[in-house]
Amino acid sequence: MLIVLGGLPATGKTTIARELAAAIAAVHVRIDSIEQAILESRLAVNSIDDAGYRVGYAVAEDNLRLGRIVIADSVNPLPRTRDAWLRVANRAQVPAVEVEIECSDQLEHRRRVEERFGDLPGVPALTWQDVLDREYHAWGREHLVIDTATRSVEQCVTLLRSALPATTSMV
Repeated sequence: MLIVLGGLPATGKTTIARELAAAIAAVHVRIDSIEQAILESRLAVNSIDDAGYRVGYAVAEDNLRLGRIVIADSVNPLPRTRDAWLRVANRAQVPAVEVEIECSDQLEHRRRVEERFGDLPGVPALTWQDVLDREYHAWGREHLVIDTATRSVEQCVTLLRSALPATTSMV
């Protein structure tokens, strides 16, 4: 199974992805980590464009074909990136669950952005204006939405696990 997470920065995607991956023994594919590694490799002089996503798709598909559960963790801001994740699942012949992580309380979201510490060396901190200016399109199809504004990480993971097929969530 492919679990595709998306949402603006500082909504809790990576925290939830890590906790869920540990709970169900899934592979966590984090696009931020991939993009940072590409930048550090000096292959990308000015822009990495979609390279991080393309690497993520390939790593996810390889692991899905091995029978692993994969959690794809990225902003996933555009319909084309969301469609690409679904194509990965289709090629690997596994189901996909799409999940948007949001923080509906704007003051809380801003606090998270401003107090956020990066776990990826070399990645500059985002400002609230960076988040507001981020291109992010509404999801045009049915998907699970988890609002982290008033839920703990554990509550979010429990909610997400309850939405997964029974064989996956029981791991």
